[in-house]
Amino acid sequence: MDANAPHILVVDDDRRLRELLRQYLTDHGFLVSTAETAMDARGKLSSIEFDLIVLDLMMPGESGLEFAGALRRGDDVPMLMLTAMGEPEDRIAGLESGADDYLVKPFEPRELLLRINSILKRVPRENVAPSQVQLGEASFDVEREELWRGPARVRLTSAEAKLLRMLAENPGAVLSREELMRRTGPNGGERAIDVQVNRLRRKIEPDPKMPKYLQTVRGQGYILRPD
Repeated sequence: MDANAPHILVVDDDRRLRELLRQYLTDHGFLVSTAETAMDARGKLSSIEFDLIVLDLMMPGESGLEFAGALRRGDDVPMLMLTAMGEPEDRIAGLESGADDYLVKPFEPRELLLRINSILKRVPRENVAPSQVQLGEASFDVEREELWRGPARVRLTSAEAKLLRMLAENPGAVLSREELMRRTGPNGGERAIDVQVNRLRRKIEPDPKMPKYLQTVRGQGYILRPD
């Protein structure tokens, strides 16, 4: 399996369909993870970056419609919604919740594959994250989560390392405090993100009071601008 293949999350409470889709999509070159509920899906999303979500509309507890709406407020991952309800108003509701496409059950697996490929062609994938970023005299090894200044290693807390890795994997992209909090999971909420950013600046910036690399985008979040 190609480690750079698109990674798809299948969210459906029907175990049989979930496994059939997992096997079918794997056979066609995708990396595939599965989730039974919205809560299960959130757990996967907290630690894995997906290229697309295949989401069942009707699930016990939080419905696919509710989950899609909540997810879309903080994440732009493409979504293909599955449902047994084919009325126009159902399709419109799914699209209004943030789904990129809509497929009515039962469906041919080949049609699902075509729709997935169509969405992925419209949504460019993020560039492969760099293995190392240069920040003036400092450098950060993304995979090892190690910060170096020349030959000397700079100590990072686990929270600082996770935050810097998240930013380094998305160089030049503005990441909101909410997004950083969701992906790195610090205790203390968004305020904890600000504290960690200030600590990181003292370790990577020539002048932490006038940051050159780890910058604040007012009203939006933070951005890492490596050399």
